[in-house]
Amino acid sequence: MQFIQFNKIDFKIPGIEEVKLPKMVKIRQNYDNAKIDDLKSFIEQEMDKTIADKDSYIGKSICITVGSRGIPHLDLMVKTIAGKLTEYGAKPFIIPSMGSHGGATVKGQLEIIEGYGITEETMGVPIRATLDVVQIGELPDKTPVYCDKYAYEADGIVILNKIKPHTDFRGKHESGLAKMMAIGIANHEGASMFHRMGFQSFAERIPEVCEVFLKNAKLAFGVGIVQNAYDEISELEIIPKEKFLERDAALLEIAKRKIANFKNPKFDLLIIDEIGKNISGNGHDPNITGRSNSKGFEDVVDIQKLFIRGISKESHHNGAGIKGADITTRRCLSDIDFGATWTNVATVNILTGGSIPMYVETDEEAIKICIRTCLGIDYTQAKIVRILNTLHMNEIEVSVPYYETLKDNPEIELLSEPYDMEFDADGFLI
Repeated sequence: MQFIQFNKIDFKIPGIEEVKLPKMVKIRQNYDNAKIDDLKSFIEQEMDKTIADKDSYIGKSICITVGSRGIPHLDLMVKTIAGKLTEYGAKPFIIPSMGSHGGATVKGQLEIIEGYGITEETMGVPIRATLDVVQIGELPDKTPVYCDKYAYEADGIVILNKIKPHTDFRGKHESGLAKMMAIGIANHEGASMFHRMGFQSFAERIPEVCEVFLKNAKLAFGVGIVQNAYDEISELEIIPKEKFLERDAALLEIAKRKIANFKNPKFDLLIIDEIGKNISGNGHDPNITGRSNSKGFEDVVDIQKLFIRGISKESHHNGAGIKGADITTRRCLSDIDFGATWTNVATVNILTGGSIPMYVETDEEAIKICIRTCLGIDYTQAKIVRILNTLHMNEIEVSVPYYETLKDNPEIELLSEPYDMEFDADGFLI
């Protein structure tokens, strides 16, 4: 791991003494909470219903992809699929399928899936990890299309991934099964090659990769997963080869309707406790924060300042997305492995993705500086929202001035009386 030694920097902000931190309250934002209650039974039934020729799996090696994105109950889902394939007489195995994540190393990628509870011991099937790839074709623009070597050599591939709006482009296919074919299962070499044309090309080129993949690799079936705003599984489909692209696009439309948001998207300061690759490719979801490496997300939310406090444990010190912050702390930056982070952002050709924002010593300083540098506000009545991360948008903290703009919304519940922000002895939020 490669960490940077950051020095303390002293500087003065005129007028900082005018800032008064507002009282906070806890609220609940209510969304559609429909979910699949018994995932194991649901998956088993869907596989039995969808997979017609089960005898064709007897004795066949079947590869199951596992990506780097945090998906609730991922270990249960993967184990259930592997178990059902074994019941059909197949010989399933798992591969990490995450492009350049995990520092573009086998060790790093194994650590990521282990963090999700996916090991040979817990899954009961082998895990085969490599960065080696096989070229299986090329696009009309001559971009080579790659597939993980172990996956290509298998008798069948199960493409499993969650489907959601992407953080850097808009199209019929965004984050999901099609993108897993184009980038995830292509490992570092393929991911790097595909990103060379930039995100502006993704909407057109991802389906082109899928067509090559479907023609030249042995897809068994897809597993498309959609989460609701509470980070629970609301839809899961076992998708046959002939409906792969059709259902990937349809599930994306469902996912867009399910995504969480701020019930009033206009406020002064957003505080995020943690960002990470397990949360979003961008560390935090621009579909919620409005802060992206690309254009097109500016109308999502109207905030003046963003303060990022830390990196999630599951991100393994990858700080991609920290550039979205207006300010952070020295402690947060010191927790970032810049080798892994810069490998990741360089692979997608957006070097600013790992840029270092202004930093200060404590959370309290950062919050006060954010308030003081907001334009046209009363420094004693700042509208503030604090969230754990962009996967947890149900119960959040907000300042009283912001709550006043929400109190008549029927989708909002007040959960506490007003209270002061609490800091520890070192000036960090409790």
